[in-house]
Amino acid sequence: MSEIKKAVLAYSGGLDTSVILKWLQDTYQCEVVTFTADLGQGEELEPARAKAKAAGVKEIFIDDVREEFVRDFVFPMFRANTVYEGEYLLGTSIARPLIAKRLIEIAALTKADAISHGATGKGNDQVRFELGAYALNPNIQIIAPWREWDLLSREKLMAYAEKHGIPVDMKHKQGGSPYSMDANLLHISYEGRHLEDPAAEAEESMWRWTVSPEKAPDTAEYLDLEYVNGDIVSINGNAMKAHEVLAFLNTIGGKHGIGRLDLVENRYVGMKSRGCYETPGGTIMLKAHRAIESITLDREVAHLKDDLMPRYASMIYNGYWWSPERIALQTLIDHTQSSVNGWVRVKLYKGNVIVVGRDSKTDSLFDSTIATFEDDKGAYDQKDAGGFIKLNALRMRIAANLKNRK
Repeated sequence: MSEIKKAVLAYSGGLDTSVILKWLQDTYQCEVVTFTADLGQGEELEPARAKAKAAGVKEIFIDDVREEFVRDFVFPMFRANTVYEGEYLLGTSIARPLIAKRLIEIAALTKADAISHGATGKGNDQVRFELGAYALNPNIQIIAPWREWDLLSREKLMAYAEKHGIPVDMKHKQGGSPYSMDANLLHISYEGRHLEDPAAEAEESMWRWTVSPEKAPDTAEYLDLEYVNGDIVSINGNAMKAHEVLAFLNTIGGKHGIGRLDLVENRYVGMKSRGCYETPGGTIMLKAHRAIESITLDREVAHLKDDLMPRYASMIYNGYWWSPERIALQTLIDHTQSSVNGWVRVKLYKGNVIVVGRDSKTDSLFDSTIATFEDDKGAYDQKDAGGFIKLNALRMRIAANLKNRK
């Protein structure tokens, strides 16, 4: 590895990245540039600027990437109806390629030699950050402190911070949050501490965005979602930007107890990990998108998408957003969405998203004159089904005759 004179650090201003900032300055004797992304996590980000400035950082980037995040990453993922291992809506995974992209852009802008992140050596995020970075700049150097230092516990981090005069939030001094959390506009994830026992139910006080279904309103609420080319463009007649759509759905979905998940997932690095997630807006989006596709996509196209979706989900989970195979698959998915136009009506009630209507004035493949149970006036000849069934049964009839002759 060549000498590193300047590094761009993905920086939150929390305990871990504050220690990393000082550690980089001391260990590598390099200038550090900080990058803090506003992904809609709902936290005040300006304190990160003050902390970085106090640590001697001269180039500080705090970027509002909410619209880019939802428009260019979340929406494309939901066009594929993406779910990992049957349940997880990939809220953490989908944010990492954007952070990697911005780290590489800032490194080029500031003429930095390296980027650095605070992902641990046990997690998936180290893979996602670094695969993304190398795909965008194959010659970038990457510093992953958790794979180099010996500060492998909260107590050691606290001792390092105290020794070097690094300000520590009161919550850390008092024992810290009981969970490791990651938040953005798509979700909040919770891991660690109490949740490391997969048999233990998550405490009700943990959840931040959603009420429990038991405490949700007793009256259902309806939403009309308008789709253009597979993306929601308005809700109840009100046009919205991409990030406004997701923020609105998070608020209303959380109010109705929608989007909680308790999951043991298979991490890319080989271990099983238990996490809890709140994804109210994404849960609504997934259900509604499948509903509009049900009347606008050809049967075999829809089935092909369903066949490909688990592989697409694994690409995102495993950090291959910028890979040629993901981009090729996205091209196919987006091609299918040119006909996904219309509206879906959903009813939200006590943790449930219930589709109660859907229509497309321009692209619906639903033909009531054929599907009707009343007199179809010859639109469909029911006698045709007999030949279709016999032809499809032929191989099984041959096999059965052979079996009977033995």
